[in-house]
Amino acid sequence: MISLNQITHADMAHVALGGAFLGTGGGGDPYIGKLMAEQAIAQNGPVPVIDVDALDDDALIIPVAMMGAPTVMLEKLPRGDEAVAAVRALEAVVGRKADAIFCIEAGGLNSTIPIAVASTLGLPIVDGDGMGRAFPELQMVSMTMSGISACPMTMADDKGNAVTMNTVDNLSTEKFARVITVEMGGAGLIALYPMTGKQAKAAVLRGSLSLIHAIGNIIAQEQAANRNCADRLASELNGVRLFEGRIVDVDRRTTGGFARGTALIDGLESNHGMKMKLHFQNEFLVAETDDGRPMATTPDLICLLDLETGVPITTEQMGYGFRVIVFGLPCDPKWRSEHGLDLVGPKYFGYEHTYVPIEDLSGSAI
Repeated sequence: MISLNQITHADMAHVALGGAFLGTGGGGDPYIGKLMAEQAIAQNGPVPVIDVDALDDDALIIPVAMMGAPTVMLEKLPRGDEAVAAVRALEAVVGRKADAIFCIEAGGLNSTIPIAVASTLGLPIVDGDGMGRAFPELQMVSMTMSGISACPMTMADDKGNAVTMNTVDNLSTEKFARVITVEMGGAGLIALYPMTGKQAKAAVLRGSLSLIHAIGNIIAQEQAANRNCADRLASELNGVRLFEGRIVDVDRRTTGGFARGTALIDGLESNHGMKMKLHFQNEFLVAETDDGRPMATTPDLICLLDLETGVPITTEQMGYGFRVIVFGLPCDPKWRSEHGLDLVGPKYFGYEHTYVPIEDLSGSAI
């Protein structure tokens, strides 16, 4: 994988595709963030991408993101300056300017909005993230495992409101911020986890932006060759094609600041006569057979690809009749630790399954 040195206008198509893939169905619609980043780059120039180890130990790194239900963003578009307002508000609280911007997760909107913010503010962006994928809650990041506080945290909405928050722990940050997000109309832009360069070097999952770009490039190359990208992604990322089928039912609801639900898929080709059920909370969390046997579970990645084009499909986009490939990918090793599974394992989300790595489950793939 070639490391990115900068992100240009031409790179954004690949970043949006790769971010949607690693977003595992969540992270927000990458198209909106792509347009925002392209506009910012057109006005301000390319965004330098820096390795976390190149940061000074006393540098200030600020992650930015959209918080809320991705379904809301289909109709409630951001005004465009909320994320910058959140960063400025957080800088005012900590009493200094940011030295770099950071993606809190590798997924969809939240892998593109930080690029727009970095370009607007004339700052570099760190080649990394806090998840290696997307997760639905604020405390589900590598910074929590490294003992970094989410607060002070700032939130901004499309009406010009801004909120600053301090809480006793990162789970409390999630709970209070989720309520405020609902009051903001279901979505808000946030800046949080302010950290020093020294802290970032211990916490950041490295190389995420370069990986996102590489994945997007693979998808685009396979599209140009009229091939589905799933086989090449499986080969180059150690992933697995879990299931191929047609979506026959989607039970999706926006509640408590999340898009929650299930999707039922009827098998096609070698999976004909079989069924798979996908459970999601913004992101796909569990893939099961129709008799409840797990095929993949969080924190491993479950991605949905269009069967014809290979384009990643988000939880808010999928619908009846879609022909899809369910694709699985091993998570970052940090999430397989005891602390990691306490934060993002299936039991945290209320599923009875005990986590088993996808490479062990895939031997029993349908």
